[in-house]
This record gives sequence, structure tokens and C-alpha cells, in this order.
Amino acid sequence: MLLLLVFSVSIVVVYVYFKWNFTYWKRRKVPFINPSIPFGTAENPFARKEYIGHRIQKYYTNFKAKGWNHVGLYFFSSPSYLPIHPDYIRNIMSKHFRYFTDRGTYANEKGDPLSAHLFNLEGEKWGKLRKKLTPTFTSGKIKLMFPTLVRCSETLVKAIGKSNPIEAKELLGCFTTDVIGSCAFGVECDSFANPDSEFRRYGKSVFTTVIKGQTLASAIAMVNPGLAQWLNIKLIPNHITQFFMKLVHDTVSYRETNALNRRDFMQILIDLKNSKSDDDRLSIEEMAANTFVFFLAGFETSSTTMAFCLYELAKNPTIQDTLRQEISAIVKKHQAVTYEAVTEMKYLCQVLDETLRKYPPAPLIPRVCIEDYQIPGSDATIGKGTRIYIPVFALHHDPEYFPNPEEFVPARFSDENSIQRHPYVYLPFGEGPRICIGARFGLMQAKVGLIALLRKFAFRLHEKTGSSLQFDPTNLIPTAKNGIWLNAREL
Repeated sequence: MLLLLVFSVSIVVVYVYFKWNFTYWKRRKVPFINPSIPFGTAENPFARKEYIGHRIQKYYTNFKAKGWNHVGLYFFSSPSYLPIHPDYIRNIMSKHFRYFTDRGTYANEKGDPLSAHLFNLEGEKWGKLRKKLTPTFTSGKIKLMFPTLVRCSETLVKAIGKSNPIEAKELLGCFTTDVIGSCAFGVECDSFANPDSEFRRYGKSVFTTVIKGQTLASAIAMVNPGLAQWLNIKLIPNHITQFFMKLVHDTVSYRETNALNRRDFMQILIDLKNSKSDDDRLSIEEMAANTFVFFLAGFETSSTTMAFCLYELAKNPTIQDTLRQEISAIVKKHQAVTYEAVTEMKYLCQVLDETLRKYPPAPLIPRVCIEDYQIPGSDATIGKGTRIYIPVFALHHDPEYFPNPEEFVPARFSDENSIQRHPYVYLPFGEGPRICIGARFGLMQAKVGLIALLRKFAFRLHEKTGSSLQFDPTNLIPTAKNGIWLNAREL
């Protein structure tokens, strides 16, 4: 009887808690979607049936049509805020950045050291680390790593010559693994010859166990980071942490013992570790965490972007031919694929920009409000601790900004067309002080790989891949559910 009473009271308390939290946006005078217990306005995170970019796009489209500039959502009982008008987005990301400096993503420096990287850190820790790492991605530093990109692209061409049809994502994943392995860790992976190499296996496991797995742990970390800290939740399994920590430690030890100096990202971090200035110095844990995030960003997003780009070029042979003509003319002018040659290829930039518009690596960009904020020109407010999600996928598919958004039209990104658009409706790498620090490197990696492929092959769709793609609903990064199969004809 007592047990039944306790259970009944608990149910009532939970119900009242949810109902009170569900009045948050009404009290804040922000229009909202009516939530339901227990998931709020979110899809059941344990049984996802729809890609999150598409789900948020529906909210965005419906409420923009009603004339709303923003909308309040709930993830379980936690309120979250979705800005719709690009001026609101600009305020959050840049103009009023001091209210929204943090992402609200989970970092556990002691229990989960690889999570304490630049993307996750907050406040003063983020600011100090950003200052240390910013010089690592200047055009001069990327130019030093350029020969590695070219060398890896030559291996990619040889591998595709032996495979037909190709599954683009898998092969390009080998290319980006080799690039990141060499530039970030100083490891020569040769993933094409050794697809089951230790580095490749651990790299792939990051995305199966960290990015796509651990749904309950991820949900707790998202809804209540404080509780996640108290529970000492680890989003990165111990075996992955141990592998990457050992890899960094061994690489640093070998280079310092043998006075070896390479032109790569790892060497830049070693130089910071040995800096005479306390403000610049990095610990070995910081080095490991930030080479790990370099791997996360460079491996998955670049290979995915390149695969989607080849898919669109295979669907649009006229665009593919135009791009190949530009590549051939500029390489002939420079007599080789040089850094300067790549920077001259304007149409290649437009093709990649359009790929990133249709398939943004991050469908949502997270922020968290760190101080109560009144929305300019209204009496609506966002409370401290509230999560914000910038609807990147929805913005990129909004016909007001990109007419016929499902069509692949690189000319959207010509100088004359780009200047006419609001600057905060195209956000493949974010914007403002927290813009992706490695964007230029990621783009250069993709460009070099695509140049090598298009000089040697013409691509067409294989029968396994239709003219439209389905996204995997379990993956935050847009991923073709059944792969991207292409025919590659040698030129």
C-alpha cells in the first residue's frame, strides 16, 4: 500500500513538473508548439524515423508561413528556442554574441578527456583555447600541408581505378582518413591498401559508438549536463580514448626523441606544448582532445560532402563537364595542381558551396543563452540556460532565399548572386566568433580530392542509387541511407 502511494505521488510530481515547465514559452511571450509528455515536441530519440533536419524544416516552414519570427520547442521538459528570421540568427551568432557564447554541448574534462575540445568547451576556457589554435589554420599553415593532400589524392585516384562501381562515401572515407591520419597524427594509414588498419577501424568505430550510439547517455547530456557530470557520463568509450591518447603520446614522444619536425597539424600542437608562454602552452590532454575533434570534423564531414558533390555531378553532367573544363584550364596554366591553382578555381568553389547548401554537415547549430536576453523590438525573452538551435538545413532549403531549393545550381554562389542574400541564411560552418576554425582546411581537402578525381574520371549514377536520396534518420550528419553508388569511367 505504501509503495503504491509513493508511486502515485511520484507520478503526480512528475506530471506537475512537466506541466509547469511546459508553460515556459508562454511566460516568456514566445510563440510555441504545444508539447506532450514525455518527449515534449521532439521525436522519440530512441526510435527515430525521420532525419532531424527534415523534422525541424517542417516546424520552420509551418511557423514561418504564419509570420512567426521564432518558435519555442521542448526536448523532454527542457525548453529550446528556434529562431526563424535571419536577423534573429545574426543577433545570436554575432551581434549579441556575448549572451550566446556557449554551445551547451557536453564536456567532461576529467572523466572523458577527449570531449574537452574546442567545439565543446565554454566561457573563458573556450576563449583561451580558440586563441591558441586559431594560428594553426591560417592559409600559410594549410599551404604547408598541401603536398600531403595532393599525395593522398593520387592514392585515391589509383584506388578508384581498381573499383567499379564505387561506393563514394566508403572510398572517400579512406581518402580523408589518410589525410587526417597524416596531418593530425603523423600516421601513414594507407587505408586503401589496408582498409582494416587499426587507425581506420578505430576511426569508423567513433561514428558507430559515439555519434550514432549511446542514445540514453546522449539524451541525458543534452537535457541536463549537470546531471551528466554528476553521473560521470562518458560519451566516448574507454577503448577509443585510450587509443587516441596513446597515439598522440607516442607520436609526440617519437618526434621529440628523434628531433623530427613535420609540416602538419600535430607539429603545430607540439610547438604550442613547448611554448615558453603559459598563455600558449598546451597539455598532452588538450593536444589529444583537439586532434580528436580535428579527426571528427575532417573525416566524416569532408568525405560526406565530397560524396554528395560527386552524386550531384553525376546527376548533372553539364555541370560536371563545366567544372572539369575549369580544372583542366587552370592546372594547365600552373603546370601542376598547386595551392595557387586551387585558389583560382571559382566554379569549383560554387559547386562545393551548393553541395554544402543542399547537404549541410550540421543541420542544426547549438547555442545556449548564458544570461537573460530580451529579443530586440519585442517583449519576448530567452532565459539563462535555454538552448538555441539555428535551423541550418531549413534555411538552406528555404525557397525565399534559394529558389527551387532541391535543384543543384552552383550559380547561386556567384559573387553577384551571393551579395543579394542575407548573410545569415547560408551557414555550413556557422558564423561569428564560434565559426568552424577548420573550415578552410576541410574545403581545401575536398577540393584537392575532387580535382584529382575529375581530371581522371567521368561519373554517372549507378542503378543502385536513384535520382533522390533518403537520409539515415539515426545520424545527425546527413548520410545516404543506402550509400552513394557511382560508375566511374576513366578518361
